Amino acid sequence: MREKSLPADEVMAILERTRERDYSYDRFLSTMCTRPHPIAIKAHDMFLETNLGDPGLFPGVAGLEEEVVRMLGELLGCPLARGYISTGGTESNIQAIRAAKNESGKSGGNIVVPASAHFSFDKIGDLLSLEVDLSSVESLTDEQTVALVGIAGTTEFGQVDPIEELSDLALEWGVHLHVDAAFGGFVLPFLDRSFAWDFSLPGVKSITIDPHKMGLATIPAGGLLFRSQECMNALETETHYLTKARQASLTGTRSGAAAAATYAVMMHLGREGFREMVGYCMDLTDHMVEGAKEIGVEPLIEPVMNVVALKVPEPSKVRERLMDRDWHVSITREPNRALRLILMGHMSHENVDLFLKDLKEVLSEFV
Repeated sequence: MREKSLPADEVMAILERTRERDYSYDRFLSTMCTRPHPIAIKAHDMFLETNLGDPGLFPGVAGLEEEVVRMLGELLGCPLARGYISTGGTESNIQAIRAAKNESGKSGGNIVVPASAHFSFDKIGDLLSLEVDLSSVESLTDEQTVALVGIAGTTEFGQVDPIEELSDLALEWGVHLHVDAAFGGFVLPFLDRSFAWDFSLPGVKSITIDPHKMGLATIPAGGLLFRSQECMNALETETHYLTKARQASLTGTRSGAAAAATYAVMMHLGREGFREMVGYCMDLTDHMVEGAKEIGVEPLIEPVMNVVALKVPEPSKVRERLMDRDWHVSITREPNRALRLILMGHMSHENVDLFLKDLKEVLSEFV
């Protein structure tokens, strides 16, 4: 830290130069986050200093969080759901499995997750001393299982696991079923095609949904919902010196700005606005797939939502060449390595065409 103060205009000049080093969303095809909606930015700024960790001091924004949870629960098939606004999918997943473990009363145990699960579940196994089992759900579920996990909108392919079958299995074994819909939660309800994946299935006990992804809220704004208060109680700890006696969140201090931003977007757009936004992203997705086929590139799997995996030779090298052209893309893991593209609202049809033109030129190097 400097000994003497630096004039505000000089500090801001440093920040402006630093900000210029960041890349532009216009060229991002690798991120599940996007530019927040303008009304989210305004709401965020309005509640910047509020702390949901001490709700008695900020009853206004605490009320907004309760309303957001109610709206999210309604969206996910359970208007009476309980939960809170977290920092994102990783925290929400940790807390869901922590609740499941606490409910089970087991000191150890295992969680059964699909191979497509987000890397946050590796962290969960480490943090909670749980074994993370991959592969066949039915063969791995046993008396030591504290939770099953299904993904509604996988990070790599945007696919939906057979949540209905997992729900039946969870009920059969009497274990907690958690659905990670961090990305898909704000997509699946607005697609023409319907899936069984949310609280409408009786075995689903908790759901992760991220407003700062397809919900167009500011970062960080995640969401964790439980079917009932009983599940939420499994997370509570006493908070002696705060205005509320017990707290269920993982972090103590929590930004009220995230809840306000989420509330603002959901109220402003409504189902109609989100349906329009998702429709735009799916139109971009169709445009990308059709354009790729025209240059001889097939999708590895037909997209369910706005995530595309393209079969290209030597994906890592193709990615490097595209990055050289300022396209920020990613690749999927083994065994089915492919070019992974996410079509968010910040992308345009014109930029998709520019990308496909560059992709065609890059692929010509591999003929």
